[in-house]
Amino acid sequence: MIPQFSSEAVALLPGLTALRRELHEHPELGLDLPLTQKRVLEAIEGLGLEITLGKQLTSIVAVLRGAKPGPTVLLRGDMDALPVVEQSGLPFASQNGNMHACGHDLHTAGLVGAARLLTAHRDELAGNVIFMFQPGEEGQGGARLMIEEGMLETAGEKPIGAYAIHVAPGPRGVFMTKPGPIAAGSNELHVTVRGRGGHGSQPHQVLDPMPVAAEIVLALQTFVTRRFDAFDPIILSVTQITGSEATNVIPESVSLAATVRTLSQASLQRVIDEAPRLAQKIAEAHGLTADAEVHVDYPVTINDDIASAEVLGWLGEEFGAQRIVQMPTPMMGSEDFAYVLNEVPGTFIALLTSPDGVDPATAEFNHSPRVLFDDGVLGDQAAALATVAWRKLASAASAQ
Repeated sequence: MIPQFSSEAVALLPGLTALRRELHEHPELGLDLPLTQKRVLEAIEGLGLEITLGKQLTSIVAVLRGAKPGPTVLLRGDMDALPVVEQSGLPFASQNGNMHACGHDLHTAGLVGAARLLTAHRDELAGNVIFMFQPGEEGQGGARLMIEEGMLETAGEKPIGAYAIHVAPGPRGVFMTKPGPIAAGSNELHVTVRGRGGHGSQPHQVLDPMPVAAEIVLALQTFVTRRFDAFDPIILSVTQITGSEATNVIPESVSLAATVRTLSQASLQRVIDEAPRLAQKIAEAHGLTADAEVHVDYPVTINDDIASAEVLGWLGEEFGAQRIVQMPTPMMGSEDFAYVLNEVPGTFIALLTSPDGVDPATAEFNHSPRVLFDDGVLGDQAAALATVAWRKLASAASAQ
């Protein structure tokens, strides 16, 4: 008998909403989230979970052991916020200069809900569930650190499936995922052009790095469109240029930085090999020099083909096929759940959450100071996580 988690979650919704709004009002950044960790521990207290706390970060790994033997699955919820001054106008808006502008407060509350739903069925559960409460998703590689600290072995064996849900603006209650790459790898290109500075009125007496840097910026855009297959695209956006602090001084050097999003190892390797050389050769053509390097941050998030087909089917049965969409293309944002999916087959899922009165077509997107997420989806979010965990364990048991 498969539990009707979506029905059971209705009773949890008020408590999950209150937890989400408390977390939203008090967001914390990075790897050190002491208040958030404390509140989550309080929320799962009494569930009989085996708790392991992180050493390098304020993570929580909670293991539910089912009464029946079976394998292990993992569910993830990230907990950190962003250094964004909130402009949402919500009555529970943050006042500390940070903001849950990417919905991690919903992810955390939803995972607490999944823990409560699954714990209520412990006697029927064939296997174990790892609940991964993660700090440091927004650029600090918290998932990688948790893996290094042994998270994947906390139940005594490596999981056979891993799942996470991420909220985003769009028609409320729609679940979306796809097989294969679903989120881009995140990388950084850093270039420093070195010349000889001097007075701004005497450019002929110096080696001005500023126009060379500008030429590099334009050349990088041509590099993107002429060196990469349109069906294996990259995005390269120069977001920082730093030169002189005075308008009448030609600087000794100019630095620029770009974010680079890729969907395959082949395209990433081409960026690593060719983008620095492009910058260096342009500088040399003008009698200057350039230092350039690519920093690899997050890998591509790749959903397992079989796991994704299973998830689309399971969620369709739980919520109705009209609420399930297979994405046609990947997102070019990145996600450090990629580190988990590099180790365990699984699926990263989007849940659309625009409130009433907000047009999904024009809604502010994640990371905006005005983005709005409807926490009325928290019951379904919890139920969806519980459903995929339960169904994965049940399918493994029936295959034996």
